Amino acid sequence: DRVRTCDNHCEFCFIYQLPKGLRKSLYLKDDDYRLSFLYGNFTTLTRFTEADLERVISERLSPLHVSIHATDPEARSRMLKNERGAMSLRWLRALLDHGIAVRGQVVLCPGVNDGATFERTMAGILDEYPELESVAVVPLGLSRFNTEPSLREHTAEEAQAIVQAVEQWQAIFLRSVGRRMVFAADEYYLMADIAFPEAATYEGFAMHEDGIGMARTFELEFSGALATATGTTSGFFAAVDGAPASGYRAPRNPAGDTGLRTGGDAAINVQVGPRGDAPIAVLTGEFGARVIEPLVRTLGRTDVRVVPVRNDFFGGNTAVTGLMVGADVARALAAEPAGHRYLLPDVCLSEGRFLDGTTIDDLPRTVEVVPTDGIALRTALLGTTHTARPLESVS
Repeated sequence: DRVRTCDNHCEFCFIYQLPKGLRKSLYLKDDDYRLSFLYGNFTTLTRFTEADLERVISERLSPLHVSIHATDPEARSRMLKNERGAMSLRWLRALLDHGIAVRGQVVLCPGVNDGATFERTMAGILDEYPELESVAVVPLGLSRFNTEPSLREHTAEEAQAIVQAVEQWQAIFLRSVGRRMVFAADEYYLMADIAFPEAATYEGFAMHEDGIGMARTFELEFSGALATATGTTSGFFAAVDGAPASGYRAPRNPAGDTGLRTGGDAAINVQVGPRGDAPIAVLTGEFGARVIEPLVRTLGRTDVRVVPVRNDFFGGNTAVTGLMVGADVARALAAEPAGHRYLLPDVCLSEGRFLDGTTIDDLPRTVEVVPTDGIALRTALLGTTHTARPLESVS
C-alpha cells in the first residue's frame, strides 16, 4: 500500500522550501495516519475517512500525532489552504471519544496564528479536546528558498510573548485538567533567551522527539542525572514541521552499533577513536552549540571546544542540528586544524548520508559519529561512565 500523500498547501511547509536536486524521497509530503502511528509524523486529518477511523479503533493505533495549528475552522482552512481543513478536526474528536491517545502540534507563524488566534486555539483545545495527551507549540522553519513573502521569523520579543502565553496556559490547564498539556519548543526559549523550565515541568518528556525538553534532558544526561538517554530517535533539535520524512523521523542508523547508544540497560564503558592528547571539537548546529558550550565548560577541559556549524545550505532560521548538511560541515572543518578529534552527532545522518546526499567520506577531516545524547557525548569526551538516577527521580 502506498503512502498517502498530503493535498494541503501550507505556506510554511518546509518541503516547499527545499532546494532542487536532492534525493526524491525528501520531497514526499505525507499525510498518513499510519506513519503518524509508526514514526510520529503529524497528520492534519484532511484525508482521514470513516474507514480509517474504524481501522485505528480496531487495531488500537495509538498514539497518533495531529497537526492542529488553529481550532477556528476558517483560520485552519486558510493555513492549510484546503477547505477540508475547516472540518477535519471532527476526526480528532472521534479519535478521543474512542480512547485513542493523540499528541497535538501547533506551528506558530508570526501574524498568522499567533496572538489572539493562538489564544482562541488554546481555549478551543480546553473546551473541545481536553483529553489530548499534549500539545507542542513550535516555530515555523524558514529556509532561504522560501517564496512566501508573508512568512517571516519570530523576533526575540515575539518569542518571549509566546513562552509567556504558553506558561500562562499551562497554569490554566493544570487547574482545569490536572496537567500542563501545552509546551513550547526549546527553540522558543533559545530565541527569547529564557532559561529552560525545570525537568518536572515537562511531565515525563512525552514530546521529547518533537523538540520539547530536548535541551533539558541533554543537560541532565551530560551531568549524570539520568541513567539512560531520553528518546533520541529524532535527535537533538531535529524537529521542523514539514521537514523531509526520510532522514527526519525515519530511524537513524549511523553509530547505531558503536556501543554508545544509551537507550538500553547496559552501562556505557567505551571510547571512541584515539584519545592521546589530541584536542577535541564537538560539531553541532547553532542552537545546539548554545546548549552544549556551557556543559563543556563544566568539564574544565581546555582541550575540548564546540564548533557551531552555520547552515548556509538551507539558510533562513535553520539552526537545528538535525538539518546540518555535509557541505556546511565540510566548510566548518576546512577552517579547523588537522590532527584534532571531531565529534559529529548522528542525528544529521540518515542511512549514512547527510540531507544534501554527501557522506562523512566527503569531509576534509576524519570525524567520529557519536549518538546524539548527553551520556554518549560525555563518554566520548571522557571515556568514563558515571552513576545516574532514573528519569522519574529527577525534578
